[in-house]
Amino acid sequence: MKFISISFFALLLIISCTHSEKELGPAPVSDTYNQEIDSWVDDRIDTLKEPTGWMRLAGMFILEDGANSFGNGPDVDVQFPDGTIPDRAGTFYLQNGSVQINVAEGVSITNGGEAVSDMLIFDGENAPVLEYGSLEWHVIQRQDLIAIRLYNKDNSKVDRFDGFERYPTDPKWHLAADFEPNPPGTTIPISNVLGQVDDTPIPGTLTFQYNSQTFTLEALEASDDRLFLIVGDETNQTESYQAGRYMYIDMPDESGRTIIDFNKIYNPPCAYTEYSTCQLPPPDNRLNLAITAGEKRPVNWSGRSSN
Repeated sequence: MKFISISFFALLLIISCTHSEKELGPAPVSDTYNQEIDSWVDDRIDTLKEPTGWMRLAGMFILEDGANSFGNGPDVDVQFPDGTIPDRAGTFYLQNGSVQINVAEGVSITNGGEAVSDMLIFDGENAPVLEYGSLEWHVIQRQDLIAIRLYNKDNSKVDRFDGFERYPTDPKWHLAADFEPNPPGTTIPISNVLGQVDDTPIPGTLTFQYNSQTFTLEALEASDDRLFLIVGDETNQTESYQAGRYMYIDMPDESGRTIIDFNKIYNPPCAYTEYSTCQLPPPDNRLNLAITAGEKRPVNWSGRSSN
């Protein structure tokens, strides 16, 4: 009797596991799925074209300790784009991880609509936004590097942007996935395009199936209701961006189930601007799979205006 009982529960376990595996793979989509993806693409384009969207980045200037003169002239330390600001607009002072701005006389740089002459613009945490004409900038920090991130809202090329080339929308890439939580405090090293490495928290691992093959991805926490994925795949060698692509997915439900919709995988900012500091896929997220979905590699694109 004991043998029969054990065998029965073993059979239940096998059935349960088989059932779970069958549930992975393509998940049902609505009748309006294609329109939903089209709407998502439109929102993505609008976000990129916002006044301080990624496509309007116009510079990332790493500051040196001490005085860093800035403006449009040939002899300044931080040279803003041609015709956007006076030759000598002022000086950024970097000292002990803080940045102070001193604005040149006669130059109208503002913060929140108020004119600035001398101001602390970075204290290790806070980075107020400064403006001059169509320019907007603030300080960013990447480990030991402190830089000015500059946007130019006046960019006719970005105004005309209507999206990157994409693979055709295909419901077979709308996949069920299971989430397995990691122990609290679990991290993995993730590199960025500057060559810096950060130990990044990963709340858990996602498992999904495509064409009956099982794959896993390490997930990064993006917010209370979304996870962030940095993914490399075989299309990076030919058609999609060489350094991988990004995507967000919903947090799993109480059973640990969520959806990975590769029709929403997209290019990281470093695919179309040299002024970003994108993270790269961790080794475990470089899949032996050709993900023929989502955005393709930008070709001959530069965010610089071509008025």
